[in-house]
Parts: sequence; C-alpha cells; structure tokens
Amino acid sequence: MEELVSAEAFDDLVRDAIDELPEWVEHFVEDIVITVDDAPPADLVGPGRTLLGLYRGVPRTRYGGRPPGSMPDTITLYRLPILSTCRDADDVPARVLKVLGHEVGHAFGLSDERLHELGWY
Repeated sequence: MEELVSAEAFDDLVRDAIDELPEWVEHFVEDIVITVDDAPPADLVGPGRTLLGLYRGVPRTRYGGRPPGSMPDTITLYRLPILSTCRDADDVPARVLKVLGHEVGHAFGLSDERLHELGWY
C-alpha cells in the first residue's frame, strides 16, 4: 500500500495540529512531550482494535503540576494507523488534529465517553 503522506510530511502535520489547538491549552501542552511512532507496540492493541494515539501521564485534574523529578507526560501519535483511517491525503490533517485533540483531552482527565460527546473521538 502506498503511503498517503511521508513520515516527514506527517511530522509537519503534527506541528500544524499543535498550532491549531485552542489557545487556552497552549500552556499545558508545552509540558507534554508529543512524539510520532509508526505503530503502537503489539501488546497495546487487542484483536480487531486500532490505536491511533496514546496519552501517558497524570491528568491535569489529578494534580496542580508535574511533580519535581518526574518524567514528563507524553502523547504518542501512531502514523500508520492514522493514515489507515484516511481515504486520501486531504483527510490526514483533520484526522491528526482530531487524534491529538483527543489525547490532549485525556491529559485534562476527560474520558473516552466525554470526548465522544464533545466530538473529539
């Protein structure tokens, strides 16, 4: 299968999506490491499931800031699964933004159900 978007172009789309997030989350996102991997580790994905992104950390609703000496929160976007959900290259920027927004929502302590209600699923 031919890739819709190269790895380099995908990284650019992620940077663009970060810039498109609402201004009020900017301060919080500065403290989150955002990375891109081609695919999630097999042990994170069950049969018949697709994982587009993953937030790892302690949601902002659980503490007032990152404890000194702790590892930073991370969001990982999985390039190949995201591309597999897109019909063509024109669909990719919106999907990247949606996945990033969804994971940022988890950083704020929002559940999948609430993110679905808000349209970030």
